[in-house]
Amino acid sequence: MLWRGRRESDNVEDRRGMSRGGLAVGGGLGTVVIVLIAMFFGVDPGALIEGTGEDQPAVSTRAARPASPAEDELRHFVAVVLAETEDVWTGIFRQNGREYRDPTLVLFTDQVQSACGTAGSATGPFYCPGDQKVYIDLAFYRDLKQRLGAPGDFAQAYVIAHEVGHHVQRLLGISDKVHSAQSRMSRSQANDLSVRLRASADFFAGVWANQAKNKGILEAGDIEEALGAASAVGDDRLQRQAQGRVVPDSFTHGTSEQRVRWFRKGLDTGDFKQGDTFNATSL
Repeated sequence: MLWRGRRESDNVEDRRGMSRGGLAVGGGLGTVVIVLIAMFFGVDPGALIEGTGEDQPAVSTRAARPASPAEDELRHFVAVVLAETEDVWTGIFRQNGREYRDPTLVLFTDQVQSACGTAGSATGPFYCPGDQKVYIDLAFYRDLKQRLGAPGDFAQAYVIAHEVGHHVQRLLGISDKVHSAQSRMSRSQANDLSVRLRASADFFAGVWANQAKNKGILEAGDIEEALGAASAVGDDRLQRQAQGRVVPDSFTHGTSEQRVRWFRKGLDTGDFKQGDTFNATSL
């Protein structure tokens, strides 16, 4: 990805090196759930963590260490990718008579306080609709490359674009409708809606990638990197890797094939109106 020298977003809040006391979910089963979710990303922690109802700043329990040159470069990369999503979605919303509100991207180390509660790095990157912020511990990118086998800068960009896709859902009222409906459903029905919500975010990430391609900032192999990342975080692949078997009824993010398919559809069409995953007869 040709990202160096491009505009960086001002909406990056760097909390790296800052940490808080224990997780809001406490120990026991709650902690186990958070650790399991470490295999995934795109999580709405509001469904996993007891929310605090307000956005509280992180409280330092140890001195912040200076960022290494590699970490500093990654911070600049993230800021550029966020800026690119701002430009694309501002334009799309404007063309459709809407106003896009930029999300804030929070960088953290180990654990962080959000309006959705306190989350650890094991939660993975997530979007909190309560404060409209994307949260990511950049150590996730190491796991994406080494453990999940999805290297490359555009694989990393896909992660951000997916989380921003959840922000787009929030602005369009999609996520509120989904969460309201889930509260009246069985677990299996709610899981199906979760899969469709994540497929929608993958589609929006593809729409952004379409615009990035048209702007000429992609290099050879970038699309393959994003598709590799989408495949790497499919429920079936992660379950097989973690426990040696697949339990489809427990899927909340979709299979590798589904995630790739919806990202690809957004990439190919570039039309955010063609990603209605909720009325699709087949994902």
